[in-house]
Amino acid sequence: MRAITAFRTARMTPSLRAALGFVVATAVAGAARRARALSPSGAVAAVLVGTAAVAAGWDWGALLIAFFVASSLLSRVRRGEKAAAAGAIAAKGDERDAVQVLANGALFALAALGYACAPGAAWQAMGGGALAAATADTWSTEIGLLAPRPPRSIVTLRPVPPGTSGGVTALGLLGGVLGASFIQIVAVLCHWPLGAAVAVVVGGVAGTLADSLFGALAQQRRWCDGCGAATERAVHACGQPTRIVGGIPWLDNDGVNALATLAGALAAASLVGRL
Repeated sequence: MRAITAFRTARMTPSLRAALGFVVATAVAGAARRARALSPSGAVAAVLVGTAAVAAGWDWGALLIAFFVASSLLSRVRRGEKAAAAGAIAAKGDERDAVQVLANGALFALAALGYACAPGAAWQAMGGGALAAATADTWSTEIGLLAPRPPRSIVTLRPVPPGTSGGVTALGLLGGVLGASFIQIVAVLCHWPLGAAVAVVVGGVAGTLADSLFGALAQQRRWCDGCGAATERAVHACGQPTRIVGGIPWLDNDGVNALATLAGALAAASLVGRL
């Protein structure tokens, strides 16, 4: 018992936390890989992000685990129904690869390393805002796919097929707010400063709105000539290679997600100093 108490009260250096974080992140990523939530490359990227998070503190690690577990569980709710609605459009499946993990978690990891070197509420707001944006976007998509009515483009307000980038529904927008609020609640439970926690939820909402705008205005748009259908896939579900018909050719969904986390991080960081 004394050994456990001493371990809990001992002041850990960032390097020691990083070493322990590597062990924990490897175990979590291994379990996620076995559950088919991560691809092999995604598991490696998750270990890197998790190690950086715990280097900043166990609270940062708790935020990351909360995001991953909650989002993974949410993706399994009525999975078949959501796959039928958007499976032909979505670029990737349920297993997150390294690009997806880093698009959602790289800014959070960088903010964690910044906090480990120079602790401050600005780093917490930046990292939390980025993670809240990723959470809000994920929850918005997963919940929005269950909406009874088709989404509408956030720019033109015209109906678009479910799963189309830039398409929004009232249910999906609510899901985004809930996702950002979830990260805020975890931050409060981890005893983050109130100003940083408030900035986090604002960053999350700003990030998911930015994701929809970038998706509608800038993301590459692909077309399958064989099926006569829009998609985000380089190779459509029918096996036919697709062609780019609009948007910025190099900006795919992962790039949009990274921009959304950047928007969330900047929005939160710019707000925290005023609270």
